[in-house]
Amino acid sequence: MADPLHQFLPYGLEDLPALLSTPREAPREALSAGLVAYLRRLGAPPASLEAAQKLAQPNSRAIVSGQQAGLLTGPAYTFYKAHAALKLAQAQSPQPVVPVFWVASQDHDTDEIRSIELLDFEERVHRLQLELPPGHPAGRIPFAPYFAQVCGLLQRFGGYPEVRERICKAIAGQWSYSEVFARLLLEFLGPAGLVVFDPMAPELAPLFVPALKQEIADPLASSQAINRTALAMKKAGLEPALGRGEAATNLFLEGSDGVRRLLRFRAGHFEDGQRHYSTTDLLALLEQDPARITPAAGLRPVLQDTVLPTAGFVVGPGELKYVAELGGVYELHGLKPPAVIRRMGVTLLEPPIERILQKYGLEAWAFQADPEGTFKAALAQQEARVQAIRAHLARINAELEQIQSLLTDPTLNRPRHRAQVRIQHELERLERKILDSALRQENTTGAQFARLQRHLAPAGPQERVYPFLMYLLKHGEIVLERLAGLPATGNHTLSLI
Repeated sequence: MADPLHQFLPYGLEDLPALLSTPREAPREALSAGLVAYLRRLGAPPASLEAAQKLAQPNSRAIVSGQQAGLLTGPAYTFYKAHAALKLAQAQSPQPVVPVFWVASQDHDTDEIRSIELLDFEERVHRLQLELPPGHPAGRIPFAPYFAQVCGLLQRFGGYPEVRERICKAIAGQWSYSEVFARLLLEFLGPAGLVVFDPMAPELAPLFVPALKQEIADPLASSQAINRTALAMKKAGLEPALGRGEAATNLFLEGSDGVRRLLRFRAGHFEDGQRHYSTTDLLALLEQDPARITPAAGLRPVLQDTVLPTAGFVVGPGELKYVAELGGVYELHGLKPPAVIRRMGVTLLEPPIERILQKYGLEAWAFQADPEGTFKAALAQQEARVQAIRAHLARINAELEQIQSLLTDPTLNRPRHRAQVRIQHELERLERKILDSALRQENTTGAQFARLQRHLAPAGPQERVYPFLMYLLKHGEIVLERLAGLPATGNHTLSLI
């Protein structure tokens, strides 16, 4: 049966070759020049700069992914998105296809980017939660006030000193929160040719002015397009992820207080809950600082693709639905959607965890899907073994009882009775030992399953909790090398034995 989502996502991985060979308009020279200037300012490695320069070529294309600017690059799936874009772009050689990672610097949900959780070799959990200003875009928050806290956490955590030094060097200096995120990606994935793109960077923000002007000129058109698609999705039996409320545009405005607020359009003027703006006011703000007017989720991928010659867009499973709602918005901006490609998933297996999985015959992804059910199944299997042994012992005792009916010599009754008593005593002793062993095994099983849960499903799947940099700190560059060998799509386990 066909996936009903497919009608709203017209292009997938199988369409990527055709899209790569289809001409695609983009401001390539300005894009490439802005990216090179931005990357140089961030200290990007040569491979990243060379990739950015390729975007100036007339037939260049981009494979794009992106994520919020999480602390220490956020959950590990950030790296998996970036790797998927890298791998897909590398597969298109010699065509100039560039892997681009969009840093969501405009996002103002600071609760989602201010904390980190690390699990060390002794299985102690190290947590850090920063006090970030609420409502401020990550691209406007200075990182320097948090540097000592973050490097202090890394020092307590331990691991490879050279990796820790590279991280602390990358995050030191007068950088914004999103620039620190970008520098860390460049530190570890830039040598493979990854290009990072920060839409709030002064070198890049002006590229979005034409598309933003179009939105300001007809501020409700993209919201109406999203709502029409959402209605169609409901009719197809799907639950849409996006919906635009009454008078809501797809634009945010960063106020003079630094807080990012949604713009609504009523009675011919814009409002952000603080004051009113005319179209002329917004156009003037756009000229002064184009980074102050930013897209909502329902516009961001489209705005991205007005600037980048995107052929493929690598997304997480949760992003598929909201991207599926944007077909009408792409049409408003005169664009065809890119191939939407689900990112790879990875579960990293440290040696003790891999041994426990092997002992119980478990698969890492299945365990993450249902840790409690897996544990109960293991206990039930243990209980079934104990009951089977007890049944065998009962049968042995019954056999001893039946011997009496076969004895014709009365003088053998007492020796038989003594033998049966001794054997029953030993059988009871054996049963007690079996039950003691089963209890110890149950306790061991519980402890080992708790350990599996700490590593694989601490508060959801591993890749959504622990950062990839944690594994680099614990195991060194081998983790990055093994990640580079994995395919761009599908779910994988990565052994660290």
